[in-house]
Amino acid sequence: MREIDDSPMTGREPCPDCGSSDALARFASGRAHCFGMDCGRNEWPDDSSTYKPPARTRMAIDMLEGEVRPLRNRGISEATAKHFGYKVGSYRGQPVHICPLHDLDGKLVAQQLRTQDKEFPIVGDFSKTPMFGTKIYSKGKKLIITEGALDAMALSQVQDNKYPVISLPNGAAGASKAIKANLPYFAKFDEVILMFDADEAGEKAAKACAPLFPAGKCLIGNINGFKDANEALLNGGSRQMLDAVWNAKVFRPDGIVSLADIREELDAPVEWGLPWYLDSVNKATYGRRKGELYAVGAGTGVGKTDFLTQQIVHDMFELEQTVGVFFLEQKPKETAVLLAGKRAGKMFHVPDGAWTDEERKTALDEITAHDRIRLYDSFGVCEWDTVKANIEYMHHADGIEIFYIDHLTALATGQGTDERVELERVTAAIAMLAKRLNVIITMVSHLATPEGKPHEEGGRVTIRHFKGSRAIGFWCHFMFGLERNQQAEDLVERQTTTFRILKDRYTGQSTGMTIPLNYNHETGKLYQANPFAVTPALAVGFDTPF
Repeated sequence: MREIDDSPMTGREPCPDCGSSDALARFASGRAHCFGMDCGRNEWPDDSSTYKPPARTRMAIDMLEGEVRPLRNRGISEATAKHFGYKVGSYRGQPVHICPLHDLDGKLVAQQLRTQDKEFPIVGDFSKTPMFGTKIYSKGKKLIITEGALDAMALSQVQDNKYPVISLPNGAAGASKAIKANLPYFAKFDEVILMFDADEAGEKAAKACAPLFPAGKCLIGNINGFKDANEALLNGGSRQMLDAVWNAKVFRPDGIVSLADIREELDAPVEWGLPWYLDSVNKATYGRRKGELYAVGAGTGVGKTDFLTQQIVHDMFELEQTVGVFFLEQKPKETAVLLAGKRAGKMFHVPDGAWTDEERKTALDEITAHDRIRLYDSFGVCEWDTVKANIEYMHHADGIEIFYIDHLTALATGQGTDERVELERVTAAIAMLAKRLNVIITMVSHLATPEGKPHEEGGRVTIRHFKGSRAIGFWCHFMFGLERNQQAEDLVERQTTTFRILKDRYTGQSTGMTIPLNYNHETGKLYQANPFAVTPALAVGFDTPF
């Protein structure tokens, strides 16, 4: 076995073996050694070979001696340092803090050093994941665990060093592993309070560690206004530190809330949602609410694109809302021309339509200057993960809260996966995204071929006709079907679209309601026919809103 050299450490790197972000120490000679828990990876400069020594070789250096001193730059008194056995000494010619780490038997097995350059070399045997402070406290009512030794001493000091406080051996990165290795020790305390750093890594570590304890035993504390306990101590935050201890909350897994947690939401007034452009649809649904998913299904050429584009223009100009549009089988140019036509009441996409070049230019100028839309140019890429990332970007970057996806089936592209299974997966993901971002998503679904009369010939749309119907029916708040007999001999029938409400999760009252829509060939718009032709849902006690 090769000898470990004595060249100075030059930095820390991620370890490819254990996954630690900074446990691999690089030395001036080119050698590297991982001080991560139960790792011990070595890299040699001559041939880049690696070697993992057995555990017995990890105590390559004898334990360091030192002396107890106050850590004035850290606000730690001599009494507190003595209480924890925290010392100051020398390592390879430079001053270091010496943090003692003990195993479950109370034996000193390792020391974590802290250099002036914030390097943290380990001396001794780290294989059993020893922790700081465990030798002092054998049992008790409350035990506080911090990320670092300085934070542990700070919290102990403001409590006159009377109550148990310990720290992790390797910060948030190794929190879960350290907790698991020391569970027999934690069993000796009635409550365990995790007081990790108030940053993303600390919050993530706390959520990962809390479920390792019996239900109700683990609490999570947060020091208001400070990243960690030592920062609070140095900035006059002793009161906040004590409050964090006594106000720590019992950990509850995500998804469990009390009425007190949502009391502010309960007090919110009951209001109408954002309106649809069709008044009867708006009255039947009470508008569109954030966090909800809406599905539209129709046969080819029945009018779903006309319905969507008119609604988008309504959102942009009447509601002054910026919308995100994902028409996965249509280029942004085509979509923009359709929207401009709906705004102007002209069929700009038809070459022989009753419009002039000037009218077309004016409408496109208006819709461009209004700047209330973001379009997704798929370039043939329709994977859900890509669409999801773009929705999240539009929401966070542009504040968009209304999205349209046409169509769901284009997202079911999982290779080697049954289409139905993939549609169900994507539908669930869309619904959860709408809820998480608190946005409105309206999506188009293709329909399966029905038995009997085709949808393009006026065949009735039902929920089971939606591709992926089981998931769509479960996750959607409202489902709409559009029907029209394009082959009817009667002109009025041929130009009449039936808008059918298939599902109403909000009240259940509008399920089964039908609304007749007419189509104007000159303007290219769908508009509501005689309002008295609206058919209410057949439900006991249903009070039509018309």
